[in-house]
Amino acid sequence: MNVFTLRRKARGFTLIELMITVAVIAILAAVAIPSYSEHVRKSRRAQAKADLVELAQQLERFHTVQNTYSGMSLPFTESPRDGKSYYTLSLSGAATSSAFTLQAVPGTGQDKDKCGTLTLDQAGRKTPTEAKVAGCW
Repeated sequence: MNVFTLRRKARGFTLIELMITVAVIAILAAVAIPSYSEHVRKSRRAQAKADLVELAQQLERFHTVQNTYSGMSLPFTESPRDGKSYYTLSLSGAATSSAFTLQAVPGTGQDKDKCGTLTLDQAGRKTPTEAKVAGCW
């Protein structure tokens, strides 16, 4: 072996090797990024569901004392309560003496969520139902 051959092998990566590496990284990113995004939407949705259940419990406590759902204002209207809001929580219509419907409307960053607006009423009925969209509740 001469000096020229040793020097040529020690120079670095070839263009083909670099392009193969870039292609492998691109394929991994194409699979990983959508999966990660869906996981983030799912965790935000779980927080909104927990907040809806908490508000329903507070409405039930109010009903126990006042014998009506009307007249109670929601203690918080965003989910999550701290940081950037991804869902707006509210009563859908006015609460009556015997009924209420809470809703969580997706906002910016959550607008691509497959479940859309989540609702929960005094009887524990939830929408969207499992029959219409799987995995929402």
